[in-house]
Amino acid sequence: MRISATVAAVSGALVLSAFAVPAAQAAGSDAGSYRSDVAKVIAAAHAASGKAALSSSTAADDEPYALDVTFSNVKVHSGKPIVVGAAAHVSVPVTYTLTHGADVDVTASDFDSGPFLYKGSFTDPTNMLFGDNPGTCTVTSATTESCKATIDIRPADGDLSNVDAGAWKAGALAIAYNGQDPTSSTFDITKVGVAEQGAFASPNVTRLSKLTVNAAPEPVKKGKTITVTGKLTRANWDGDNYTGYSTQPVKLQFRKKNATTYTTVKTIKTTSNGSLKTTVKATVDGYFRYSFAGTATTAPINATGDYVDVK
Repeated sequence: MRISATVAAVSGALVLSAFAVPAAQAAGSDAGSYRSDVAKVIAAAHAASGKAALSSSTAADDEPYALDVTFSNVKVHSGKPIVVGAAAHVSVPVTYTLTHGADVDVTASDFDSGPFLYKGSFTDPTNMLFGDNPGTCTVTSATTESCKATIDIRPADGDLSNVDAGAWKAGALAIAYNGQDPTSSTFDITKVGVAEQGAFASPNVTRLSKLTVNAAPEPVKKGKTITVTGKLTRANWDGDNYTGYSTQPVKLQFRKKNATTYTTVKTIKTTSNGSLKTTVKATVDGYFRYSFAGTATTAPINATGDYVDVK
């Protein structure tokens, strides 16, 4: 859902291309309907107002009115990093509290709310991620609801580019359609209410990493040299594959046979293509593995230990 040049001129936090429905989703599906309806309303709001958020309860001739709704307690993925591979769909759980005025009918069938993630500033994001469907809410008082939703990420459909890895912020929105159908030729945007809010904390969105190890020869005589090779790769969101992660510190670790913990033997760096190679002396039977601590853009990973039989 990358922001394209064709709509870059639309000011405000939410723009049409951010809600583009991935090709993998069937036209007319619930997810497609939700995204496209929200896209039309939000794009109209900001194209008309030129503001980061609606601030008046009275709509102009071509914009929705400000809905008396605010959000709090937005929690994304329980604060854990959001790890995304090269292609697989990732659903990110989100919970939030919705507070509304007495005049807002949150139980109406055409009232929707939901979370989103955005990269960059709220007023000028470089990318945004939304859910396939609106959130589901439980009334907790006359003016509050407890809600949950998911944000759906499909890297194979272009939701992410490598530059998107790292820090994001969370936001939430609500729309009261009030009987208006965004797909109808008689759709009246001024009868639709919109609320949006950003700057909530979000964990980093990180690239899934993979790490291999091979210790050889095996078996090996005690005191002889063991060569330990491997490779560190990470999801390439620009190519739907995995590519080497260069010049990264990786620990070579060893666990004796029947032991439960690994200890670090040495730290080496990956080559320009992510490869690893070092040598150690054979002492006792056990397992060698490489361990990568991760970065702000890439998830940590431990390779599965490779057993060496020392004779």
